Amino acid sequence: MNSSALRSDWLATFAVFAEHLNFTRAARALALSQPAVHVQITRLAEELGVPLYVRRGRALELTAEGVELLAFTREAREHAARFAARFDARNRGEESVALASGEGAYLYLLGDALRTFARRSKARLRLRTGDRSATVAAVLAGEVHLGVAALDQAPDGITVEPFAELGQVVLVPKGHRIAAKRAAQLSDLEGEALVVPPEGRPHRTMLASALRNAGVAWSVAAEATGWALITHFASLGLGLAVVNAFCRVPSGLVARPMRGLPSVSYSLLAREGAVPGGAVALLRSLILRSPAHA
Repeated sequence: MNSSALRSDWLATFAVFAEHLNFTRAARALALSQPAVHVQITRLAEELGVPLYVRRGRALELTAEGVELLAFTREAREHAARFAARFDARNRGEESVALASGEGAYLYLLGDALRTFARRSKARLRLRTGDRSATVAAVLAGEVHLGVAALDQAPDGITVEPFAELGQVVLVPKGHRIAAKRAAQLSDLEGEALVVPPEGRPHRTMLASALRNAGVAWSVAAEATGWALITHFASLGLGLAVVNAFCRVPSGLVARPMRGLPSVSYSLLAREGAVPGGAVALLRSLILRSPAHA
């Protein structure tokens, strides 16, 4: 492939097409004819030697190469905008930084970093909330500069920098038998009703597997999404809750370290090859210095 064949107008057309995944709407947005858009996308795919989209029934979907190219076009557009802004003093205060993370990390882990960033930078923060798969997808697609998630292994195309290692605790009422212990064992949960995430969520899967392997019988008291709701329902007396150690302990409950469960490692995610600069670099450094309890 001749890199000079990747014309900037083709890349710009692809970026619009990728956001719409519809030739008619992309053509309307670009003020071009539909055949012209189709030709540019086809020529771009031919020059790269890879398919950029596939058809799934009546819908179009980007291939892995298409997602990677979209991230590249977004980064190139953003780098160009930042470069131009250096020569326009009026735009210097309009830089933005996009971060994706789960609700728990925002509530309990990233508070100090975000507070300090707001004090030290004029850049606008764009915060997206989603689970680990949504966070990884947003980083890969170049929709955000950085992501924070608990990962077991590094996904392809993403650099991973661990910055917080957290244990698990069980939240129990102050008068509960477990409250008298320094730490709880899995066997202490025998016969207990627990407030847990819905089936299929990573924490629920991990906890259920550990209890099953330990031969511990338990039941579901309530299902809830997000640490804040889980701890709230535990405070209402609906059941005990096993949560990450960074969660705030509601009034009337105590937290006891949970033995026999793996720790959770939170990492900072960035797209492979991306070079953070300016406000992005500042936010990255602040997150990597985040305390376990924010």
